[in-house]
Amino acid sequence: MLSAFLPADFDPRRPVALIAGQGLYPVLVAQAIRRAGVPIRLIAFAEETRPDLVESFPEEERRTIIVGQLGKMLKSLKQFDAGYALMAGQITPRRLFNVRPDLKAARILFSLKRRNAETIFGAIASEIEQIGIRMLDARAFLDEQMATAGCMTGRSFPIDREYLDHGIHIARECARLDIGQGCVVRKGTVLAVEAFEGTDEMLRRAGGFKTDGSLFVKTVKTHQDYRFDVPCFGLRTLETMHDAGLSAAALETGRVIMLDKPAVLQQARTWGISILGFE
Repeated sequence: MLSAFLPADFDPRRPVALIAGQGLYPVLVAQAIRRAGVPIRLIAFAEETRPDLVESFPEEERRTIIVGQLGKMLKSLKQFDAGYALMAGQITPRRLFNVRPDLKAARILFSLKRRNAETIFGAIASEIEQIGIRMLDARAFLDEQMATAGCMTGRSFPIDREYLDHGIHIARECARLDIGQGCVVRKGTVLAVEAFEGTDEMLRRAGGFKTDGSLFVKTVKTHQDYRFDVPCFGLRTLETMHDAGLSAAALETGRVIMLDKPAVLQQARTWGISILGFE
C-alpha cells in the first residue's frame, strides 16, 4: 500500500500535481511521491515555494504562478493531464489576504461570506475538483512522518496525566471554535492559545511566563479538511520551543505531521524536550 491516506481507487499511473507553498513540507511530499514511483508535476508560487524544489523538476513538468492566479493554476492542471492534486505548505498570510486576483479568483472571493484561509482554500479545492481532478488528503505519502502514540522521544513523559488531559481539552475546544489548533498550558493554567499569528508566535508569548511544567499541545479541528489543512511540527517549531523554555509537547497521532521526523526526535532528545503522541 502506497499510503493509508490515499483513496482506495487511487491510480498510480496518473500524475499527481503538487501545489507547493513554503518550507520543507512540499519537499518531503515530492520526495515521497517519487519514491513511490508515481508521476508528479509541480505548481509553485512565486516568492513562496523553495527554489530548490522548483529546480528539481524539468521545465515541462512545472509551472510557477503568482498567488491569486487561479485561472492559470487550473489551466496548468489541465495541461499536465493530472489525475490528482495535493496541496502542501503554507502561503504567507499577508500575501494570501492581499492578493490581486485574476477574474476566476475574484469571482470566488466575491462569493465567500467569510474570507479566511479555510474558506479560500476550500473554494480553490472545489474549483479543482470541478475540472475532474481529485484533491488528495494532504497527509498522503507521508505516513512515516505522522505523530505516533506514546512518548516518541523514548523517555517517560514529564507531564502528569491530569495536566495533559487539561491541555488536550483546551486545544480541542480552541480548534472546535476555529480559534487555532494549539495551546500552551501549565499545571492547569492556560498560558497561550494559537490564533492568526501562528504557532511560533504563540510559543514565544508563552515563553514570557514561568515555563517549568509547561506543555504545548497541537491538535486538529473536529471536521478538519485534510485536502489543504494539516497541522505540522518541525525543527523550526522545536527550536522556538527550546528558545521559549518549553520542554514538553503533545501531538495528535495520525493527524499532525512531524516534518523530517527522525531529525526532529533526535534534536528533541539533545535539547531534553519530550514529545508525546496522543489519540
